[in-house]
Amino acid sequence: MRVPLQTALAKKIRSDAARAAGISADRVIPRLSAENLARLPETVVRPGFAPESTGILHLGCGAFHRAHQALLTQHAMTAANDPRWGIAAVAMSRPTVVDALRAQDNLYTTLLHDDDDAQVEVVGSITETVHAPTDRIGVPARMADPRIKIVTLTVTATGYCLSPVTGRLDIACEAVHHDIRCPATPITPVGMLVRGFELIRARGGTPPVVISCDNLCENGRKLRAAVVELAGLRDEALAGWIARNVQFPNSVVDRIVQPSTPADLAVARNWLGGIEDLAPVSAEPFMTWTIENFDGERPLWEAAGAHFVDDVTDYELAKLRLLNASHMLLAYVGGLAGYRTIAEASNDDTLAALARQFMLREQGPTLALAPAELDRTVDGLIRRFRNPAICHDMTRVGRNGSDKMVPRVVSAMCENIAAGRPTPAATLLIAAWIQSFADRPGAVLEVIDQHAESLKAAAAEPDPQRRAGKFLRRTDIFGTWPDPDRVRREVGAALAEFGRDGVDATVRRRLTTEFERSVA
Repeated sequence: MRVPLQTALAKKIRSDAARAAGISADRVIPRLSAENLARLPETVVRPGFAPESTGILHLGCGAFHRAHQALLTQHAMTAANDPRWGIAAVAMSRPTVVDALRAQDNLYTTLLHDDDDAQVEVVGSITETVHAPTDRIGVPARMADPRIKIVTLTVTATGYCLSPVTGRLDIACEAVHHDIRCPATPITPVGMLVRGFELIRARGGTPPVVISCDNLCENGRKLRAAVVELAGLRDEALAGWIARNVQFPNSVVDRIVQPSTPADLAVARNWLGGIEDLAPVSAEPFMTWTIENFDGERPLWEAAGAHFVDDVTDYELAKLRLLNASHMLLAYVGGLAGYRTIAEASNDDTLAALARQFMLREQGPTLALAPAELDRTVDGLIRRFRNPAICHDMTRVGRNGSDKMVPRVVSAMCENIAAGRPTPAATLLIAAWIQSFADRPGAVLEVIDQHAESLKAAAAEPDPQRRAGKFLRRTDIFGTWPDPDRVRREVGAALAEFGRDGVDATVRRRLTTEFERSVA
């Protein structure tokens, strides 16, 4: 059974977390906890049982993990009556979520919003929360616990320290240098995995399966390559052992989760009948998780909606090139038009028509989807984008665009160019991204990018064609173009039109007759 935290430390954590959320410490508010589960309204789904042990270690205890893998794991344990799959969730940087969860017995609420309605569930699959920088035990030692059968990760693409063009470990990364110099105290997820496997190998144990849940093409394969490469920089025998013994299945996740805001606390308190939750997460009802088959024990995730397949490649490309790339299109072009959220931008008929055209006429032909399935997928995505209850802001969607260009946009664009197909929407996406680096007072999209300094300097070039050229020659961002002069001309023309005619006119000129008719 879960034991409520009633110690002085727990009370201090609750007080600190309340102050961080702007709640007076003097207020007497019932807090979400094991002992308060019985006080919740009947409309709130609550855990059917408490996990009896911890079988999963998760790196990246953010909102997405808690609205996706942790929720599905709860459903899987309930469906199979198998309580062995509790999760030790690790926050890689800030301790805010850890403090809040520890103060309420690691319970939290998921709110799956659909317009004005919501599915509300308290999740109890997390058995322990860990702040990696201050953890006395250390993530590698936790990973080496024989009870841990699976390690999952949601650390964002940047957290893997990979080159966005080659997909391999970026040896020039300062954090990677630290892990090479100080292998016993790693700070990167890749370094933590290497050290954990080193400890497991030393005791003759069986390594856990490692499942990446981040938006990377071939995420498992790339993570495996990075781990083996880092291990090999100091111990070839360890690298060989990892390569022979550890499974890194690729996986594809899909659920739109919005960042937690103070408003979420009030919404959660309302649904919970006045009980306070300092760590709720809000997401859409739609969810998928596609995982390549692997050997070994695991939760009955398929009973919770996950799919196990031999190869996730087609699912992966469809997710990256339809949902993720269209998100980028709406973020950059919509942000340039002054919209602050994806829902606002996708409810603009002109931008929605552009997104449809992009998915059906540019991205779709590069995917292994039948026409009817592609139509259904695109219709579903537009409905999801327009969900007014999910506030996906432009800065969050558009951050680190230089890391996302090749897998989400440029690869498909190059295929289209080679096949002789036009790429007007992808061209506008790149042009709007370039424009986001210009000094524009009042811009709704804040630039967050590892190359921001050099790209802002390039964006200061007044001539649109030269400006396009300075960006598009960055092989570390775009790779190699099949027809660089064509791309430069088209992106340069779009930049000129954005500045001269505005977003709406520039977009409308690029809509085909079929999609122009859908604009009011």
